[in-house]
Amino acid sequence: MTDPARAPAPDTFDVIVLGAGPAGAAAAMTACRQGLTVALVDKACFPRAKLCGGGVTGRSARYFEEIFGTPLPPELIDTKTAVEFHAEDRPLGALPQIPPMHLTMRWHFDADLVARVLAAGATDLTGCRVAEIDTTTPALTLSDGRRLTARVLIGADGVNSPVARALFGRAYDPARIGFGLEVEAPAPPGNADRPLRIDFGAAQWGYGWDFPKSGSSTIGIGGVLSRNGDMKGAMAAYLDLLGQDPTQPVKGHHLPFGDFRRRPGRGAVLLAGDAAGLVDPITGEGIAYALKSGQLAAQAAARALAEDAPATALRRYRATLRPIHRAIRQARAIRLLLFAPLFRPAFLAAFRRSGHLRHLYMRLLAGEIEYPDLARATLRRLPAFLTGALQRGGTKPPPARDA
Repeated sequence: MTDPARAPAPDTFDVIVLGAGPAGAAAAMTACRQGLTVALVDKACFPRAKLCGGGVTGRSARYFEEIFGTPLPPELIDTKTAVEFHAEDRPLGALPQIPPMHLTMRWHFDADLVARVLAAGATDLTGCRVAEIDTTTPALTLSDGRRLTARVLIGADGVNSPVARALFGRAYDPARIGFGLEVEAPAPPGNADRPLRIDFGAAQWGYGWDFPKSGSSTIGIGGVLSRNGDMKGAMAAYLDLLGQDPTQPVKGHHLPFGDFRRRPGRGAVLLAGDAAGLVDPITGEGIAYALKSGQLAAQAAARALAEDAPATALRRYRATLRPIHRAIRQARAIRLLLFAPLFRPAFLAAFRRSGHLRHLYMRLLAGEIEYPDLARATLRRLPAFLTGALQRGGTKPPPARDA
C-alpha cells in the first residue's frame, strides 16, 4: 500500500467516466460540452481490440451525430443495403433494399471516439488501471497510487463492470446473462459486396451473424448462456455451415442481452451501456443504447451538479432511461415468439412468408420504428402462431363455445 504521508494529492473532477467505449465516450463528450471537468479513464490504450460484430445501425448513426456533432465518418464504415435471413440451415428470405446498415471495426471506431473526446477537453487517463473504487465519495485509486475524486462517477466499463461490482457485489446475474463467440475471418474476393447474413437459431435463444466488410468478415453467434450447453460446438457448426474453418480460434464475451438494471447506479454513481445491461434482447444491438445512455447519464449529472445536488443524479437519469427500459421489456416479450421452442417454428414460417415482417425487423434496427410497431404486426399473427404450435405439439385448440 502507498504510504499515506507520501500519497499523491487528489485530482478532482466534476465527472469521472470509467470506460472509453461508445457509452463512456458519449458520456464524456456530453459532459465536456456542458462545461464540466471530465476525466476519461480506461485500462486500455487506444486503439485497442474489442470483440463486437461492429453493426452501427441507423439509430446508432443518428445518436452519433447528435452527440458528436458530425455524421459518421465514411472512412470508418462499410454500408450495407441488403440482408439474407436463415434459420436451421434454411433460407428465410432476402431483402435487396433495406435501410442503411453500417459495419465498422471497433479498433478504429472506438479510437475515433476517444480522439474526439480528448479534443473536447477531457483529461486523458486511458492506459491507466484502477486499483480501487470508492462509490461513496466517489473516487478512483489508480494502480500507480494516484487518487481521483469526482462529484459524479459514470461507470461505462462494460458487462463485467467493476463499478457495478463495487455497488452491488456482482456485475450481472449469471442465470440471465448472454454469451457470444466471434471470429474475424479473412475476406474472400468480393466480400464487401456480399449482403449481411442473420441466422436465427444458430444458438439457442439467440442467432448467428456474418457481417462482410472490406477487409474481413465478422462471424459470430450469441444467445442466453444458460440455454446453450455447448456454445463452442454451435460456433464450430456455424463456421462449417458458412464454409469457414471450424477449428480457427474464437473469442468469447458475455452479453447483457436484455437483462438491464432497473436501478443503474446509486446516488452520484451511474452505470451506462453494457454496464447497465442496455443491450437489445432480440437484435443484440448495443452501440445505440450505449451512445444514448452515456449521453443521458452525463446530462443527468450536469443537471444535478447545476443544483449542487450530485446525489440526485441517479433519480434524474432513471427518469430519462424509461423509454429504453420500456423498449427492452417489449423486446423480451416478443423474444418468446422468436426463440421459445413452442412458438419458434410457427414464427419462422410466418417470417419466411412475410416480407413485411422482415422489413419491419430491419426498420427496427434502423430506428425508423419502435418495438410497439413490431409488436402489433407480430400479435396480429399470434392466433396463427398458437394454432400451429399446438397442432405440432399434438394438441388441438379447444372448440369455440357459444357465449
